[in-house]
Amino acid sequence: MCCSLSIQSSIDFRNRSSLKIHGDRAILTSNLTTLRRIPYLPERDRRRKLLLCSGRSVGSLRFTGNTAVHLCGIPRHRLRVSCSDARRSPEETAAEMTAQPKFSEFITSERVKVVAMLALALALCNADRVVMSVAIVPLSLSRGWSKSFSGIVQSSFLWGYLISPIAGGTLVDRYGGKVVMAWGVALWSLATFLTPWAADSSLWALLAARAMVGVAEGVALPCMNNMVARWFPSTERSRAVGIAMAGFQLGNVVGLMLSPILMSQGGIYGPFVIFGLSGFLWLLVWLSATSSAPDRHPQITKSELEYIKQKQQTSTGENKRNTTGGIPPFGRLLSKMPTWAVIVANSMHSWGFFVILSWMPIYFNSVYHVNLKQAAWFSAVPWSMMAFTGYIAGFWSDLLIRRGTSITLTRKIMQSIGFIGPGISLIGLTTAKQPLVASAWLSLAVGLKSFSHLGFLINLQEIAPEYSGVLHGMCLTAGTLAAIVGTVGTGFFVELLGSFQGFILLTAILYLLSALFYNIYATGERVDFDTQLEGDHKVT
Repeated sequence: MCCSLSIQSSIDFRNRSSLKIHGDRAILTSNLTTLRRIPYLPERDRRRKLLLCSGRSVGSLRFTGNTAVHLCGIPRHRLRVSCSDARRSPEETAAEMTAQPKFSEFITSERVKVVAMLALALALCNADRVVMSVAIVPLSLSRGWSKSFSGIVQSSFLWGYLISPIAGGTLVDRYGGKVVMAWGVALWSLATFLTPWAADSSLWALLAARAMVGVAEGVALPCMNNMVARWFPSTERSRAVGIAMAGFQLGNVVGLMLSPILMSQGGIYGPFVIFGLSGFLWLLVWLSATSSAPDRHPQITKSELEYIKQKQQTSTGENKRNTTGGIPPFGRLLSKMPTWAVIVANSMHSWGFFVILSWMPIYFNSVYHVNLKQAAWFSAVPWSMMAFTGYIAGFWSDLLIRRGTSITLTRKIMQSIGFIGPGISLIGLTTAKQPLVASAWLSLAVGLKSFSHLGFLINLQEIAPEYSGVLHGMCLTAGTLAAIVGTVGTGFFVELLGSFQGFILLTAILYLLSALFYNIYATGERVDFDTQLEGDHKVT
């Protein structure tokens, strides 16, 4: 009778009496490569068999891969193996530190459930945002709004979005992502639900409701960044951001595709009611099933918690939360060029994002003369592409880092694809003569744009882990200003020149210039923002 054990890699012992098999029994191994410090065994016996006689023991065993060890002739109920002070070799410890969980373990983990909830929140965020891009067409026709005034109405969301990111990011750094995200979803869902009443009351009430949606949604991305930084080690963050941002883009798809259908069944304001109620349903699950950090989660397994902590111990300050309640060091944050690299990248990202999101249904409707439902569907296809390519980009980014590519180079590769690709694609869009061709160029532009999420967006966590929330808020504020200029400017530009082509070419050029700026000044290393500048000290 043989009893089997499984031993991986190698085990070292501090002394000769660490491992003993009690009794004179043979250990047969399937792929034993070396047995050291056992001088009484002939070389031929070291390859296949190790005989431990009473009173003898070994100091070191080395195996290759997963070795099957059979203890022959010992009844299972009488088997006793003692190992008093065994320790792993440095090589095995290093291998364990770099080992990645299996896909099945990763996809069923609590941290993936958390990022899935974040993806749903971001989907609702964008669905509530994009519904006005569809509703603006019938609203403009029924109320006689010009294209420039339609741009002002759509930009009302951005007025609110301009206010909250810095304050929201500071709150996220202090209180964590769970609480702040819950308040954000509750407020923007309520404002979306009340939009029909506001629109029937007055123009100012409509603008105020959309501005409130913007105020509440300003905390969404800082919360996502904060939660990902706390729940995921650095080797998995790109995939986590890819999953979360896939939800963000699918929100565009859902909003653009369902809004015309809901309008046909429930009137212009049908989508606002449905999406608003969906946010409250999400809120119930979020509050009961998540926590701001893994060590506070009641259902996380011990092995997953240890894995997250072990991976994050390699980075000082990785899990640090800014709880001082003081004013963030804005001067020191703005004194470093890597900060400006992510601010410029985020500004260009927001410019392109909101111009495409706000104006593409009108673009397809006015340039290619398709109806509202077709215009919405042509505009939705690119966001489906972005959701798919975003996860692919995240997987590739993590793979590059695990294979030894520096974080700085990885971020610059992702950012280059995410900005140069859309720049070239938008130039191609200006040449399209058919709506299908235009949608293909737009899909390529938006799909490649998702790579930038693995550039500047995740870069915020790396250069300033303890200030990632407030830094993200600063980036969003700058990006919102750019988005307001782009959204309102498109309307005036089209009215003055009578064409969308010139503004699309301008956007393409700005993409290329922003990619160059990021590649010159960005870094993937942590930046020292705690050293005070000259003159930046307390007066005593």
